[in-house]
Amino acid sequence: MPQAVELRVNGRVQTLAVDGRVPLLQVLRNDLGLNGPKYGCGLGECGACAVLIDGVAARSCSIPLDGVAGRAVTTLEGLGTAERLHPVQQAFIDTQAAQCGYCLNGMLMATVALLQRHPRPTDAQARTALQHHLCRCGTHLEILAAVQRAADLMSAGAPP
Repeated sequence: MPQAVELRVNGRVQTLAVDGRVPLLQVLRNDLGLNGPKYGCGLGECGACAVLIDGVAARSCSIPLDGVAGRAVTTLEGLGTAERLHPVQQAFIDTQAAQCGYCLNGMLMATVALLQRHPRPTDAQARTALQHHLCRCGTHLEILAAVQRAADLMSAGAPP
């Protein structure tokens, strides 16, 4: 049964009349029109649906809406704008890390979370942070290069 749920997404508070058991991904895409997070597997396995919840990368397809009430949710759309990209977004462009783009949302969100914890990650830390995000296009080396490029941009003072 629908109930009023307060949700803070990309810095804006939203009040929705939605069943709290509905997956966060469904609300983000269908009710709020945020299409950065993708529906991939629906099981929390592929990472295409990743968002940040209080700064931690999480799989939105397997988290019920009630689980994020009152918490800060950030989607790809909340990172930057077309005029002012987040350094991680710019780094993925600079290194040409995307091909089909389906995994890109998850890779970007995991990278943002990683760089918040480790501003200068080692290659091993980057691989560990991204290991559960599936990419079938084969841009793995470019994605790892993008992580290091983002670290460089952020340490040089590029605004997040």
